[in-house]
Amino acid sequence: MATVELRFSAQPEHVRTARLVAAAVARRAGVDEAVLDEVRLAVGEACSRAVGLHRSHGVTTPVRVVLTEEEKTFSIEVGDEVPGAGVAAADAVGVPGARSAAPAEEFDDVDGEDEMGLAVIRGLVDDVEVSAGEEGGVLRMTWPTTPAAVIP
Repeated sequence: MATVELRFSAQPEHVRTARLVAAAVARRAGVDEAVLDEVRLAVGEACSRAVGLHRSHGVTTPVRVVLTEEEKTFSIEVGDEVPGAGVAAADAVGVPGARSAAPAEEFDDVDGEDEMGLAVIRGLVDDVEVSAGEEGGVLRMTWPTTPAAVIP
């Protein structure tokens, strides 16, 4: 299992770098060429979402992107350090620091953008998992890979 980890400050200009790295690693891992644009777009949305969450909540720690190549799959995890972020309001009940517990007017625009970003990601990627806890949220996306042909 090969892993690449990328950390970047929560600045929108770094999202492009994450997209480029993700596409390069996905190609090397054996993700179908026809899917690479979807990988780029999904990673861009996930990283933009994490950057937005960090900035709107005043979190100064880096956004974390982990790209993992396994035997038949390639996965990308985008992690933020916003407690309770990344889950729908109904799922966030009881999560300390969840946005649902904060004053609604404080996060109205962010919640709309967050939900739109998640909808776009779910439209691009068949296998998406979103989780959150006290340590922050993780959005995990997985694609199948094609094993490299062995030339005798």
